[in-house]
Amino acid sequence: MIQLLFTLVLAEMALIMTLLFRTPLRKLVIMGLDQLKQGMGSLVAKSVAGTMAVVFVSSIYSVMKIQKRSADAGIINPTDQVLMAYRQLEVCLIGFFFFLALMIDRLQYYIRELQHLRTSLEMTKKLIEIWIGIHI
Repeated sequence: MIQLLFTLVLAEMALIMTLLFRTPLRKLVIMGLDQLKQGMGSLVAKSVAGTMAVVFVSSIYSVMKIQKRSADAGIINPTDQVLMAYRQLEVCLIGFFFFLALMIDRLQYYIRELQHLRTSLEMTKKLIEIWIGIHI
């Protein structure tokens, strides 16, 4: 599970780096994200996020259960220490996964808005040039 989470986090980081810099790949990524937000892609993304949320809550519950067990016993079992470290790493990676997913969503939205603003600004400039040309 940890290897999968590391892979997901690294893939999200690569996607964010692609969105941050203007490259030919950026346009392709934005088109892919637009397609993902439409139709069945949205349903798949929501179900994956829901599954990750359930695993996240389960891991937090497991950490709390281990802490309670060690507090009741008075000493910390080495096996519990290993389990606690594993679960804490899992919780941190899932939380980071959610944070990066939110960043990707917002970056895509802001890039799309910026493109719309640029096109409307160009249209306005053309209209002003036409209007000035008519009234001279």
